[in-house]
Amino acid sequence: MVTPSRGRTGLAVLVLAYLAFVSLGLPDGLLGVAWPSIRVDLTVPTEAVGLLLTSATVGYLVSSVVAGFSIARIGVGWLLAGSTALASLALAGYAGAPALPVMIGCALVLGLGSGAIDAGLNAYAAGAFGPRQMNWLHACFGLGVAIGPLVMTSVLGVGLGWRWGYGIVAVAQAALALAFVLTVRTWERRGAPGPDEPTPVPETPAAPLPVRATLALPAVWFGALTFAVYVAIEVAAGLWAYLLLTEDRGLSGTVAGLCVSLYWGSLFLGRVVQGFVAERLGTRTVLRGSMYAMTLGSALVAVPGPGWLAVLGLAVLGFGAAAVFPLLTLGTAERVGQRHADRTIGLQIGASGLGGALIPGGLGVLIGRTSVAVLGPALVLLCLAMLALYWASRHRAAPGS
Repeated sequence: MVTPSRGRTGLAVLVLAYLAFVSLGLPDGLLGVAWPSIRVDLTVPTEAVGLLLTSATVGYLVSSVVAGFSIARIGVGWLLAGSTALASLALAGYAGAPALPVMIGCALVLGLGSGAIDAGLNAYAAGAFGPRQMNWLHACFGLGVAIGPLVMTSVLGVGLGWRWGYGIVAVAQAALALAFVLTVRTWERRGAPGPDEPTPVPETPAAPLPVRATLALPAVWFGALTFAVYVAIEVAAGLWAYLLLTEDRGLSGTVAGLCVSLYWGSLFLGRVVQGFVAERLGTRTVLRGSMYAMTLGSALVAVPGPGWLAVLGLAVLGFGAAAVFPLLTLGTAERVGQRHADRTIGLQIGASGLGGALIPGGLGVLIGRTSVAVLGPALVLLCLAMLALYWASRHRAAPGS
């Protein structure tokens, strides 16, 4: 039985966790709308956005690994407070950056903050929240990414400039960091049993498998590549959609910004809905259907035509993409075996970070040398590659998995 005071405490922590995941998504949603203005203001080529993505990814990967050791030393509450403050500082640096090298440095700092927030919150949630709350946490990330373009579009629409958009989000992050500071002790109460709750009995750990046994499984590498390509599709569509809609499909900046928000909003809505659908139809069925929907949405973006057709394609792509990451993660043990699952998930998360930085950045180079019209065909090819890799990961599943 949970006492009323603990119930209120749990609700406060849950709300803060939701807000933290919203804050994680905000910077991702800002960049796609802001980049055309940034590249003009700083006089840099289109493909220079790849440097920002790579720098942020390096910081993210480093801090997400280090965070696991930091939690035991300083506690999850202080980790979240410090990391959110670091992200706020980086965003403020974006707002005042006089040149691209400064922004690249700020992107590294933003990645360090974001990676620690992500790792810290997921570690906390795994012991404190149930499956439904975990799904909602990731849906909140999609909500944050959907709000980001609205913030930047509104700022640009009133003539304030892209720096104001980053400044506003920096202030919001600072307020969230303060909220974490004020609730540090509350976060440390995770896992303490209530007066009527049994004390958990520790389990006897199984003998560890050698690392080479995991790395020798083809399904591990096919699965990691599937994650890398999936995240590349999600990021590339959100990053370059604004440029496609304005330069190739003739939409105004304000309308294009709203349409990018629609893309991220469909991702959010899909994450809210997919849990209920997956329970009824089964994980495998929904995952396959989601990948097919992504391919259909990409094809609609690729077809030369009016702006509304590309917008429809982006909405279908976003809704289909929503279920892929969580359901691929849930199916990891089925593909590689339970004893290999934890290591494989770590490889998949790392691969997704690299794929989300390198492939969209490479696509930016291609767009800079050709035109943004290449986005649609590239998304179709990536979706087909994702399907092929997924089927390969299932076909080469570990024996007995």
